[in-house]
Amino acid sequence: MAWYAYCIGEKQAFPELARHRKPVPLESVHGVSGNQVFLYPASDLAIIVSEHNPNEGFTQKAGVDHARVIADCFQHSTVLPFRFGTVFNDDETLRKSVRSNQRQFQTNIDKLRGKTEMHLKIFVDDCCGREVSRPSSSETVGREYLTNLRETASRQRERQTRARAVSFQMHRLFMPLDEEVSCRLTEGGKMVLDIAHLIERKCVERYQNKFASTSAMMRECHLQLSGPWPPYHFVHRLTRGAHLPQQAPMVANTPELAAKAAVMLGQPMPAMA
Repeated sequence: MAWYAYCIGEKQAFPELARHRKPVPLESVHGVSGNQVFLYPASDLAIIVSEHNPNEGFTQKAGVDHARVIADCFQHSTVLPFRFGTVFNDDETLRKSVRSNQRQFQTNIDKLRGKTEMHLKIFVDDCCGREVSRPSSSETVGREYLTNLRETASRQRERQTRARAVSFQMHRLFMPLDEEVSCRLTEGGKMVLDIAHLIERKCVERYQNKFASTSAMMRECHLQLSGPWPPYHFVHRLTRGAHLPQQAPMVANTPELAAKAAVMLGQPMPAMA
């Protein structure tokens, strides 16, 4: 039987597994394709799975269901999310994968225990204005071409400087335990910074209050907040170098996009590394 995998949690967080060595239904929780979700015991870990028919494709709703199950489990346990669409062909494949990576999984759970992710999206007016259109190939000669290259490079440096300044300001205001930052330019002429902050779960209310006061203070930017989420970005960081079988890539989904077919956000902006 094939298993669809959602995440890895702590066995001790699920009393249902105290006296069982076989998969136990997670009551009232249904996942992809409406299938019953099970807790699959593996030493001190619990793998959250549901039965899967390999002939069935994945829809956008399946991405929503994937994220919802992970969020439900996050209410009870530290979790390490699997990438949307991760399937184990049978019990032996599942056991072998967990067994070969168990130490890494347990270490990551220990590092993320009691923590959660908050996600900031910051819209900043482009300090450089619209890009100047590049001249056609017949015009890209001599001084005009070199001038255009210099102007483009100058605009990119100015944007990176502005993005670094905003990112540093957010870090100083919120003081997260860890952070991941990416930046992009929209067609409407705005820079968008996606900032994931790792914080203690007990500090969520304080973080939300800080966001409210920061939004009122930074009138030149538009801020959006979501969370608390499972620590998607930070699982991705911890597992980046781990050896994992092809059937079970432990790469995290980002919160909002996991609920919209589980598409990954861009990588952190190199200029902020």
